[in-house]
Formats: sequence, C-alpha cells, structure tokens
Amino acid sequence: MTKKSIYKRLLITSDLQFICVMLVFAITGSMSLYVSQLVIEIMNIDQNNLSPLIFWPVRILSVFVFYQILLIIVAIPFGQFSYFLRVEKKMLSRFGLNLN
Repeated sequence: MTKKSIYKRLLITSDLQFICVMLVFAITGSMSLYVSQLVIEIMNIDQNNLSPLIFWPVRILSVFVFYQILLIIVAIPFGQFSYFLRVEKKMLSRFGLNLN
C-alpha cells in the first residue's frame, strides 16, 4: 500500500494528522488495558474468584468499553475529536448501535 492509499482509506489529509491519529490509537490501546485492569481490581474480580469462562468475557468487555470512552478523551488534546467521533460512530454502527 502506498502512503496516498493509506491516507485515503483512513480519511487523513496530512502527515501531521497521520502522526496524531497513530499516537491517539497507541495511547488509547495501552490506557484502556491499564484502566480496565484497575477497575477490575477495584471490583475485586480476578481469576481466582471467578471461572475463566466468566472472567475473560468480563475483562474483554471492560477493555472494549473503556477503549471507546478513552478514544474520544485522548483525541481531544491532539485536536482529532471530530475525526475520532466519526471513527467511533462507524465502529459502533458495525455492532448495531446507530448514533446519528
């Protein structure tokens, strides 16, 4: 893939926007894992208390939920709020949640 085709696919218009978008994705991914783990520990949920059949779906769902929230929050300081709001709507519509 060429740089031009990647930018077109991601709806990105400049190198600076590309860097900001990649930074937001990277920070949000790491932060969502950290926040999810923290919340699960606060709720006293761990593999010793619960069956793995319950623990892992709860963990994965919590990571997903925190990722959606943090994506918008982290995008704000990078000036990419409108870009990620559009990404969020597209992602959630794939799960059947229409936010228009």
